[in-house]
Amino acid sequence: MNKNDICFTSATDLARLVKKREISPVEIMDAIISRIEQYNVLINAFSDLCLDNALKAAQKAESDVVKNDTLGLLHGVPFSVKDLLITKDVRTTFGSYIFENNIPIEDAPCVHRLKKAGGILIGKTTTPEFGHKALTDSPLFGITRNPWNLERTPGGSSGGASAAVAAGLGPLAVGTDGGGSVRIPASCTGIIGLKATLGRVPHPQSPDLFGNLSHIGPMTRTISDAALMLDVMAGPDIGDPHSCGLFKDDYQTVIINKGSKLLKGMKVAWSATLGNTQVESEVLEITKASLKVFDNFGCEIEEVAPDFESFEDFYLVLMYSNLAARLNQYVESYQKKIDPSLRYAIEKGNQYAATDLQKSIYMRSQ
Repeated sequence: MNKNDICFTSATDLARLVKKREISPVEIMDAIISRIEQYNVLINAFSDLCLDNALKAAQKAESDVVKNDTLGLLHGVPFSVKDLLITKDVRTTFGSYIFENNIPIEDAPCVHRLKKAGGILIGKTTTPEFGHKALTDSPLFGITRNPWNLERTPGGSSGGASAAVAAGLGPLAVGTDGGGSVRIPASCTGIIGLKATLGRVPHPQSPDLFGNLSHIGPMTRTISDAALMLDVMAGPDIGDPHSCGLFKDDYQTVIINKGSKLLKGMKVAWSATLGNTQVESEVLEITKASLKVFDNFGCEIEEVAPDFESFEDFYLVLMYSNLAARLNQYVESYQKKIDPSLRYAIEKGNQYAATDLQKSIYMRSQ
């Protein structure tokens, strides 16, 4: 297997090959590092890299294999983390000059679990400041580009994660999603992105213990890898009151052994517009074509036309109010270093009344 093949091999297969001693963690890491050095300069997917430490971790992982130690689900597999989640001894800036020199002293629970399963952190992926928009650029790190077309965006706010996975700069990336920040970039780059259910992956960093918008989710090139990441990251954590218990079966086993059987006879509803938006004709045709997958699995497909009000209106109230509450204290000191679109969001957030916020919470609930 050459380096290019390694970089586009799934995490599921890499972990299996490591356990069978058909490939070493060092071989995997060498291939990933070479590709990062070649392509990251073009797409700017990473805000920070920790490749020296990653190589040392790969060498330790290889030694564990030789010694017949117990190996985790991700033993020797590289992964990256969005620069909104804390990582021990690796800079976490939130894409902002405000936290340019922030070095956390602990890992987010999902990062800790990925490491405990044998995964190796290779770096932090880019995000717009505080994940505030669906494009990935920031005054601190510049523009992140789509690996399929460098003149286009990989989406956001997990744009660095999606660009890295799509370009073969690691098979696994951790993203966060409030209003599409995993799903939008996954769509823009042709990978898998899942906004996991609230509490499925614990997120103690959330400032709101009563109505969190942001969920953590996997970004991968295969559904099996997304399931593998969830198997590792999911589960309760004392720091997140929303976190929930483990699924009765592991996700990957269900997908591999039962996936098509579980779908047979299931009713699948779909809507082109959700009753409140317009869709490009090309997107509509691609979406309709994708429904054939469910048809082939024996699902009953029904088009529905829900009468939902615009999500964007109340979502922006929730998001902008949150940003204003968190960042007002920094605006004066960092005025010239804050993204203009973030300044606008903060200004709008300060204009909303308490009744606007409460109405948006009601609308979200409905």
